[in-house]
Amino acid sequence: MSPAPPRVCLGVIVAAKGLRGEVRVKSFTEVPADVAAYGPLATEDGRSFTLTVSGAAQGAVTARIKGVTDRNAAEALRGLKLYVTRDALPAADVGSYYHADLVGLAAELVSGEKLGKVTGVFNFGAGDMIDVDMDGGRSELVPFNDVTIAAVDLKARVIRINPVKGLFENDSEADAEERRKEEGGQEDDDT
Repeated sequence: MSPAPPRVCLGVIVAAKGLRGEVRVKSFTEVPADVAAYGPLATEDGRSFTLTVSGAAQGAVTARIKGVTDRNAAEALRGLKLYVTRDALPAADVGSYYHADLVGLAAELVSGEKLGKVTGVFNFGAGDMIDVDMDGGRSELVPFNDVTIAAVDLKARVIRINPVKGLFENDSEADAEERRKEEGGQEDDDT
C-alpha cells in the first residue's frame, strides 16, 4: 500500500457568516480567494467540501460550501482545516518553494555534515525561517535567505546551509572564545 500523497493546508474555517450557511475562511494562499481554486478541499477526518468564494470580511474570505444551507451547519464546521493534495497546486516559481515541500527535508552544512531535519517554516515579520530539529535534540531557527541557504534540492530531499558565524552556536560563547584567542590564548583562571 502506497503512502497517502502529501497534503497542503490552504485555510481554516473560522466562523459562520449570516443565516444561509456561509462561512469565513482564513486563507493561507497568496491570493486569499484562491483557497477555492484547486478543487474540492478535504478535512483531516476525510470529509470533502466544494467552496465558492463570495467575498471578503474581517481578514478572511467568505464562502459558500456546497450542501451547507444554514447557520447551524456552518457553525459546526468552525475550526476545520481545509487541505488539497500537493499535486493539485501549480509548480512553484524558480527559487520559490511551498512550505510543505521544505518540511521534512534533511538539513546539512555545505560541507556535508548532517544537521537534522526541517520541521517547520515560519515568518515572524522579518523573513522566512526554517526550524531545524538538530540531531543532538535541540531545535534551531535558520533564516531562509541567500546568505544562509546554499541550496535546496527537492529531488534529493536535502537543504544545504552555509555555517555563517553565530548560526549554530551561542554567540556569547563564540565571542568569549574569540576574545580569548585575540588575547593570546590565555583563559581566565579563578583558582
